[in-house]
Amino acid sequence: MATVLDSIVVPRSSALPSSAALSRIPAPSSLSSLSAGPRLPRYRGLKVGSALRTRSVGSLSYGPASGRASRRGGLVVCEAQDTAVEVAAVSDATWQSLVLDSESPVLVEFWAPWCGPCRMIHPIIDELAKQYAGKLKCYKVNTDESASIATRYGIRSIPTVIIFKGGEKKDAVIGAVPKSTLTTSIEKFL
Repeated sequence: MATVLDSIVVPRSSALPSSAALSRIPAPSSLSSLSAGPRLPRYRGLKVGSALRTRSVGSLSYGPASGRASRRGGLVVCEAQDTAVEVAAVSDATWQSLVLDSESPVLVEFWAPWCGPCRMIHPIIDELAKQYAGKLKCYKVNTDESASIATRYGIRSIPTVIIFKGGEKKDAVIGAVPKSTLTTSIEKFL
């Protein structure tokens, strides 16, 4: 559902004021005293409410006489927060305790913020973390920040997903692959 809030008219360059008219523009300190002219609505972001509250989206309505926008009540509820599983980041300091000393199998995604294919595989890793919660731990390693870990395991291409079990590297999948490829690799070690 899309709603057009307001339109802004921008004059063509030939209709711009002359340099003499521009010199009459008040200094920035006196701009706050100006009250004439339309004001743009202020963006306040999403409001997250309880799941028990009414789920409705606030909208704008236009009065026929005034032509001005008025805000109707409503609450925006973000339900994704309830089901999201955060894949934790691992650094050099936490590598030993979180990955190598883990009693359950661990899936580690090696990635970098500038890597396009890494952004494609992030949602798949999030889904796998949710799907295998309690059976498999999922972590991610930023290769720009923890280059020593990437070097230790011979990471030459990202994204690379490595599965560890008992502190040992068991399997590696290189590149942005479909979820089924990762699932097949995970199932071997559960």
